Amino acid sequence: MAGSTKAGQSNWYARLAAFNVEDLFTRKRPPGPPRTVYVNESLPQECLDPKGRVKREHVYTSNQVITSKYTLITFVPRNLFEQFRRVANIFFLGIAVLQFFPKFSTLSPGVVILPLVIVVGVTALKDGYEDFKRHQSDKQVNYSKVLVLSGENWTNPNATDAKDKTFIRGILPSRSKSTTTGGKSIEYDHEHSEENALDKPFWKETLWEDVRVGDFVKIMDNEAFPADILICSTSEDENVAFVETKNLDGETNLKSRRGVPALSHLNNARECVDNRNSFRVQCERPDTDMYRLNANVTTGDETSPIDLSTTLLRGTVLRNTGWVIGVVLFTGLDSKIVMNSGGTPSKRSKVERQMNPQVFVNLIILAAMAVICAIADSRLEVKFYPLGAPWLFEDNRSDDNPRINGLITWAFALLTFQDIVPISLYISIEVVRTCQAAFIYFDSDICYEKTGQATQARSWNLSDDLGQIQYIFSDKTGTLTQNSMVFRMCSIAGKAYRGDSALLGEDEKDPSDVKPSSIVNEQAKEAVEVDLWATRAHPSSSSHSVDAALERKPPSVAHNDETFKDSVLFGDIQAASGPNADHDPSSESAIINGFFTVLSLCHTVIAATNPETGAIEYKAQSPDESALVQAAADMGFAFLGKDKEILSLKTPRSAEVEKYELLEILEFTSARKRMSVVLRRLDVEGSELLLLTKGADNVIFERLRPGEDDMKEETESHLSEFASTGLRTLTLAYKSISEEEYTAWRLKYQNATNALDNREELVEAVSNELEQNLHLLGATAIEDRLQDGVPETIADLKKAGIKIWVATGDKLETAVAIGRSTNLIGHDSNIIIVRGGSRPVQAQMLNALAQFFPEQDHENPSEFSKGAGDALPEIPLRRIDTGVSSIVGPENGDRPGGFILVVDGAALLEVGSDAFADDVNKDILLRLAILCDGVICCRVSPLQKALVVKLVKNGLGAMTLAIGDGANDVSMIQAADVGVGISGEEGLQAVNSSDYAIGQFRFLKKLLLVHGHWSYARNGVMILNFFYKNIVPTGILFWFQIYDGWSANYVFDYTYILFWNSLWTIAPVVGIGIFDRFLDSRVLMEVPELYRYGREGTWFNLRSFMIHVMDGIVQSALIFFILLYSYTSTSSRKDGYDVYLHEFSTTMALSAVLVANIFTGFSGTAWTWWLVFAIFIGIVVQWAFTTTTLFQIIYSLVSPGYAVTMLYGNYFYLFTSAYFWLGIPVTFTLALAPRFLYKFWRSSFQPGDLETFQYLQKLYPHCDFSSFSRPNQPAPELSALQRRPSRVSRRDSRASSVVTLERRFPRPSMDVRSASRTDMSTGLVSVDRGFDFATEENGVEMQRVQTNLSERRMSKQNILPRRSASNKGKDSISNVLSLSRSILRRKGSSQHKASE
Repeated sequence: MAGSTKAGQSNWYARLAAFNVEDLFTRKRPPGPPRTVYVNESLPQECLDPKGRVKREHVYTSNQVITSKYTLITFVPRNLFEQFRRVANIFFLGIAVLQFFPKFSTLSPGVVILPLVIVVGVTALKDGYEDFKRHQSDKQVNYSKVLVLSGENWTNPNATDAKDKTFIRGILPSRSKSTTTGGKSIEYDHEHSEENALDKPFWKETLWEDVRVGDFVKIMDNEAFPADILICSTSEDENVAFVETKNLDGETNLKSRRGVPALSHLNNARECVDNRNSFRVQCERPDTDMYRLNANVTTGDETSPIDLSTTLLRGTVLRNTGWVIGVVLFTGLDSKIVMNSGGTPSKRSKVERQMNPQVFVNLIILAAMAVICAIADSRLEVKFYPLGAPWLFEDNRSDDNPRINGLITWAFALLTFQDIVPISLYISIEVVRTCQAAFIYFDSDICYEKTGQATQARSWNLSDDLGQIQYIFSDKTGTLTQNSMVFRMCSIAGKAYRGDSALLGEDEKDPSDVKPSSIVNEQAKEAVEVDLWATRAHPSSSSHSVDAALERKPPSVAHNDETFKDSVLFGDIQAASGPNADHDPSSESAIINGFFTVLSLCHTVIAATNPETGAIEYKAQSPDESALVQAAADMGFAFLGKDKEILSLKTPRSAEVEKYELLEILEFTSARKRMSVVLRRLDVEGSELLLLTKGADNVIFERLRPGEDDMKEETESHLSEFASTGLRTLTLAYKSISEEEYTAWRLKYQNATNALDNREELVEAVSNELEQNLHLLGATAIEDRLQDGVPETIADLKKAGIKIWVATGDKLETAVAIGRSTNLIGHDSNIIIVRGGSRPVQAQMLNALAQFFPEQDHENPSEFSKGAGDALPEIPLRRIDTGVSSIVGPENGDRPGGFILVVDGAALLEVGSDAFADDVNKDILLRLAILCDGVICCRVSPLQKALVVKLVKNGLGAMTLAIGDGANDVSMIQAADVGVGISGEEGLQAVNSSDYAIGQFRFLKKLLLVHGHWSYARNGVMILNFFYKNIVPTGILFWFQIYDGWSANYVFDYTYILFWNSLWTIAPVVGIGIFDRFLDSRVLMEVPELYRYGREGTWFNLRSFMIHVMDGIVQSALIFFILLYSYTSTSSRKDGYDVYLHEFSTTMALSAVLVANIFTGFSGTAWTWWLVFAIFIGIVVQWAFTTTTLFQIIYSLVSPGYAVTMLYGNYFYLFTSAYFWLGIPVTFTLALAPRFLYKFWRSSFQPGDLETFQYLQKLYPHCDFSSFSRPNQPAPELSALQRRPSRVSRRDSRASSVVTLERRFPRPSMDVRSASRTDMSTGLVSVDRGFDFATEENGVEMQRVQTNLSERRMSKQNILPRRSASNKGKDSISNVLSLSRSILRRKGSSQHKASE
């Protein structure tokens, strides 16, 4: 029985703790049922009820998406619920209600409740304004426009819910209606007559929020998709479309999608409205899985499958495709990206949450004082009533007797001591936080000049949370990176080319102008424009456009702003292309030509001619391939396009365009880690076939031919150097293939691709058979360009003791490369990889704990402190015996850089198979994570990002901040204590859901280290002093009860109590909250380690609160008893009369205000004129009120019926008394002496880091304090304040245009020690050399290319007769570009001409 009762209580507490206000007002909308979308046909009878109305399950949600919290209906109740989560507000309401009873009324009931109304009203206005801004941001998204089918009486039979009323629509109902004639609001894509044009089918501009399920929409290039859409037709060949999904999964490479073949004829408005083209789409119920969609489309008697490859999800953007026509399947809350985002939470700051227990403490003190007064008063009345005490006359009634009067006294005591919980505290906090939000907004240092966007505080009540952050969760794409790849360095034939070390002035000759003989010099410096995304024009991707351009005039190459320049490499290319070049295959010249031929041919890039400029534009799914092809073009090896499977290449070594036939593509996958193409040179008789390969260093190295150890060793060294600077590396190789070898291999490959069982394994085995005995060419190094100042910001945040987790949808290699370039992973770090696979994830994590952290107790993983992440012991590194130590050398496991944990999404799913429901696995993951210096989560969905944040937030009780810029970051931003959105290129979804909006990641440093730390320190000190200053008068009132029969009467005149929190003492605490700064911003930026004071909760905690409470109690006792006994021991009057109550109580009031305000001033550290004014204004006003005749006369004119005047003429007795002039300085000195002596002792004999820097700042105001900051991870304290040489890893701020490449990518001055990388799923230990390559795996476009190759090959086999081996080269076709052996033929040709 007892056990069940205890279990019931625990369940009740658990439900209470899990209660959220938003649950009362957020509609818990379950996923909708499976749906059938009807197009060009009426709804069947089963979708209608008996009254002919559409059944509820067939009514779909609108496309309106609202990220705000309130509506016109829910604003008042929800806001009141949120505000009355504050215990103090409930107390104030109870006190106000109590005074509505005449027995306890002190003032008019309306006057009594007015302060609470003001506090609640001001807070509601602030919350309403914040939410109004969210509604305005929502409007920008919901009012975006898209082309929707209309005209010719076309109707959409599918039913849709009505849109919600919002602040914008409710308060500002007017909206501009798009015109239906002229302009761009209507578009025709078929021939039509001008007469009755509106009766013809057309595409009409429609707001996103008005898009319905079943609508036909037409999306143009570079437009975002408003909903989840089924593709019908596209502008491209074979119905293919390319989309950018970085807003969903963080990947920068484009994904290919295809239209449904059965709907490909729906390519214009007329076809779409034709009733003969009716069909229906059956879909599963909406779900959150971003990588799965099952549906089918039925046209007539045929049914076609639908999956993600034929759908376009909301949040993605159309790229490199002229247009797409599709049918809307899921809208608004049913779309996958919105389902992965939670509702807007009602966040409260940590300081506010900590205030509730402190308010409880004050309420306990208040209750204790009231109970003491009640019991003592009742006992006294019981004792003295029988003795006939005159003050108890007629106390024998039911409502007035000694026993019941104790309860009455208890209620009066609550009113007397109510100021112990000050109502003005909350409105003061709102005022201060509003000012702090303004300081952030007007800070020019965190204003993005490029767009003019200032940092905005969208939730004003979280400013102090910025000063207590322990964990930062960051997205990668668009947050840390610029979504731009730039070719930086390369290694060719064992020789490293790192780019020119300096940028020359305008008057100096640029070595890059001395280019090899190539098409660049032939065209009077007209350019091939390499447009990575081809966003400005949409030329046909057909090769004929390129060929036609070549016939008109030779192509031109344009260089972007970040063109790779290396004068040494230019010279080597010139030498390799000259008539005296050594054409031996192993010579440096041949390898250089081969290296750039691989770059320019081994890819899936499409070249097209811009019809306006005549320049060649490169369209690529992979930004890596774009950068590589562009680099090759910059060096003179320009890819000119592809005509079917014939590739054209312009090189410095030949005046003619070289032609290659694409025979095979062995595509890149994450398992293979390499890509290969088989090519045949067409314009050289008898040329051998070529296999061109690029991939990961370890994969290429193990497939090299024997005898290349020296070159391999040099290349390995260069790869390690490139990787240490955070660059993404690829290794290049090739080999020659005879016709006989290729024919035999081709037969095996064809059989493998046609196999029904184990097809993937067979294809991989056959591909691997061909990719052996390769010739090493070199390696490339590409920079995934970071946002300005990202490495420095992350380094400083790590110094501040903040742990940084990166959560991205990118693959593992990309995430690791970014971690290295951003300083999250050091060049000597050890990487622990936990990934989903055949080995259980729990076993992987336990093995990692046992291997790398043997001194930790891992027997009970669920039992560890929630604060374990703040202070961890030093963990010695140990060597791992895996049997592959030869790969990493003798120092494996002994790297001094600590550990970085990398976890993929599949492992996270296994860790919490049911939304992180397995507590044991979660605890093991947390234990491993907090022992590592950083964590990278890759391949995670938006929902997984939020679960990771909650894992740390709830599991460790840590303060978390999430930062991102895309729709896939919304759930993470909402789950964290503080959400920061970056206004980037991916829309406003993240900003709309964030608490703070910034323009660049680097602004996060000042936002946290300065504004956050200042706000937390100011608010913490202000709140502590607010509680303290109200303890002082409350204590004096309580001590007076000893001499007043415990009757709960006031010792002061009521005006001194009334104005205590509104005039006398309010300015100093508010001044502290607005103007105080314990250190200048420059010092806080230069010494990030000082942030630990905020992270450790120094400025506001229960210990500091109790100290301030004890200060108030002691000071109240000193003031009361010293002045009481001074005045009553011997009368202060010259006439011998006894003193009046208000003589000594007014002295107490003056002394108490003086002590409270100066004590508050002692808490400040920057006594600016504003703060001095705030401290002394209350003292001056109180003395003026007490001493000035005018105030006394005005006060004496107050009607006695409203308030009894007790102070008129009181100043005459005060200022003629020696006790007054002696008592105030004595009580002032004694009350403040303890705090003053402690501060003096602390700053003089036991200074901490804070006191030391305050002293140094005073002595050396212009000193550069960055030398005091530790170059590596900070220790908990800065105990040794000695100057250290400043060291910054890779200072590559892109803001400056004169930063040299050598400074941006410094060469290591010592041996490059690459990080040890341990994959716990396989046990493999390897050296991480920065390999990364982003491309779509098994995509629609690659399947299309492979199909075309197969069909062309089969047609040749069936139609053309078999030719001799010498002529086969003219008939086969190749798809990817690769190295040519033409240099050997040219050598023979040149020798023959020389002999002639």
